[in-house]
Amino acid sequence: MLALKEASTARELMQALEVDGGEALTPWLGRLPDFGLVQSAGRTQATRYFVTPELLRGAGLDKVTTLKRIEPHRLRALVEEDLQRYPGSAIGRIRDRIGPEIPPRMLKRTIDAMIDSGVVRAEGNNRGRRYSLA
Repeated sequence: MLALKEASTARELMQALEVDGGEALTPWLGRLPDFGLVQSAGRTQATRYFVTPELLRGAGLDKVTTLKRIEPHRLRALVEEDLQRYPGSAIGRIRDRIGPEIPPRMLKRTIDAMIDSGVVRAEGNNRGRRYSLA
């Protein structure tokens, strides 16, 4: 998933897009700077790219996103990534990290299915139960 800040350097963009060298970044940016959709400041790998503030204001992107209706395969991927980074986690901590708006039953069902398929292992019972990747 490509997650960038409001302004990112060329080096950060190359790392996020998994490309090497400044020439490899050019096809990704294309003519966006020429059309005024992306602005830049600086030179070489320290060049900072950002979306024009007027474009962001006019796009109506001020709505808050939510994970309440997340697709099951995406939730599963989030749980796997979280347990890879934080093995031995309680379900509450997992939920806090991946999205507190996710319904607890949905997360519990997903983790139980992952246990049944052998991807996740559980240790302990009830409130002391901890989850890790198998």
